[in-house]
Amino acid sequence: NGDPRLSCFGLMKNSRDGKSYSTNLAYTPPEYLRTGRVTPESVIFSFGTVLLDLLSGKRIPPSHALDMMRGNNIQMLMDSHLEGNYSTEEATALVDLASQCLQYEARDRPHTKKLVTILEPLQTKLEVPSYEMLGIPKHEEEVAPPPAPQPPQHPLSPMAEACSRMDLTAIQQILVSTHYRDDAGSNELSFQEWTQQMRDMLEARKRGDLAFRDKDFKTAIECYTQFVDVGTMVSPTVYARRSLCHLMCDQPDAALRDAMQAQCVCPDWPTAFYMQAVALSKLDMQSDAKDMLSEASQLEEKKQKNSR
Repeated sequence: NGDPRLSCFGLMKNSRDGKSYSTNLAYTPPEYLRTGRVTPESVIFSFGTVLLDLLSGKRIPPSHALDMMRGNNIQMLMDSHLEGNYSTEEATALVDLASQCLQYEARDRPHTKKLVTILEPLQTKLEVPSYEMLGIPKHEEEVAPPPAPQPPQHPLSPMAEACSRMDLTAIQQILVSTHYRDDAGSNELSFQEWTQQMRDMLEARKRGDLAFRDKDFKTAIECYTQFVDVGTMVSPTVYARRSLCHLMCDQPDAALRDAMQAQCVCPDWPTAFYMQAVALSKLDMQSDAKDMLSEASQLEEKKQKNSR
């Protein structure tokens, strides 16, 4: 009905306890990827992404935007449609504020009071009620939200079909048969392979693969976690497999985090999106799950076309 609501700045609840969230990884507060939890400093980071969107008129990953700010490329950053509507001093102040909000270390970001102190002097126009800007009556009844996007109508791939049916057994079989073909070079090892640490890590992954194949999902989680914790190699397939293990063990929050990590490693990998769709559905976030399933299917179709 036009009344504003406090925004979550792109973060959406994904857990029953309301403490875990997911978002587009390119705009995720760095500490979220480590802990899966949102802090007040995380919200400041997310506010910085909103401020960046308003200034630039487009979605620019924070890391890229910070590089532009350090290079004093403010004019390149600013939305050309805003030209003539702001002074250089105002633009500089807002860009500097966005830069502070987007700092990697949470302790380096400003407090809310500082945000207000900087922003208040820049407000030169009177506030206008949102319903006037939108041209709707003040007390108009709420309009029904648009229907959630439906999964693509073309024939589904085996993975898409399994995910749409929430058939975890079928997904497990697909991941076993796919093996590590989608890891795109992450398994190419150098001389480091001969170090004891590397041998132990690969042995842990091998034990995880055997447990995953035999549907011993708790053991697979333990072994894959040993592999991930070493950190020498990064495998999206391991994250996808551990994500499914968490689903099999009724741990959808952890499953979603692993699926997001797989996307972080391989941003256009359809399987990462498929696993997020399943985890979101398990968390009763059906609309988000449908969106993710549709995006996964589109990425898979694009990948197949490019490989022809």
